[in-house]
Amino acid sequence: MHASSFTPARYSRHRELHRSDRIGWLRASVLGANDGLISTASLVVGVAAAGAAPQSIIVSAVAGLLAGAMSMAAGEYVSVSSQSDTERADLERERGELATDEHGERAELAGIYVARGLDSELAARVAEQLMAHDALGAHARDELGIHDLTAARPLQAALASAASFAVGAALPVLTVALVPRAQLVPVMVGTTLVLLAGLGALAARVGGASVLVGSGRVTFWGAVAMAVTAAAGMLFGAAG
Repeated sequence: MHASSFTPARYSRHRELHRSDRIGWLRASVLGANDGLISTASLVVGVAAAGAAPQSIIVSAVAGLLAGAMSMAAGEYVSVSSQSDTERADLERERGELATDEHGERAELAGIYVARGLDSELAARVAEQLMAHDALGAHARDELGIHDLTAARPLQAALASAASFAVGAALPVLTVALVPRAQLVPVMVGTTLVLLAGLGALAARVGGASVLVGSGRVTFWGAVAMAVTAAAGMLFGAAG
């Protein structure tokens, strides 16, 4: 094809589907929902296996939902805030270096492009043009690895984690409220495993990963968690 056929208009019509922009919220949401479902269901199974009364089981489930949601929000906020602080400090340092040694920073950027496969002359031109357009943005992206898609957003991550945990934990709470005490443990285990399989498959599908692998690993660890808490509940129930 003739080179003149590659016009900006032609490129502007080309669209690709990528999933990188989902990494942040997907990770927080999936982690929160999985944790809410697994931890609350496991708590209910453990308390029920110990022989607790229905009222005690539902109180434990609600308390687990509230405490877990707040814990997830606080933990995610602190963790992502630390990442944000580090990014901010790196950008501030880079801004200072650009102000005091622009030539050296241009050479550094050109060296990065050479390492990626450009020849020296082209790398120098690219570095010069990118720095003329947005020097700090170019260094943030290509030297520090800070992108808009992956930038730390503490509040967004905290709210997503708390909300998704609450949604996941609400399902075991509803099961406790609706299922008779005699059938609670088998129904809780079966329902939780089905939901975990579906949640793992959905997360894998949205993220572009293997549905079977995503579904299988979250279901396996959910089963392990409930088995451990059930054993602990029976042990302490028998001891009591």
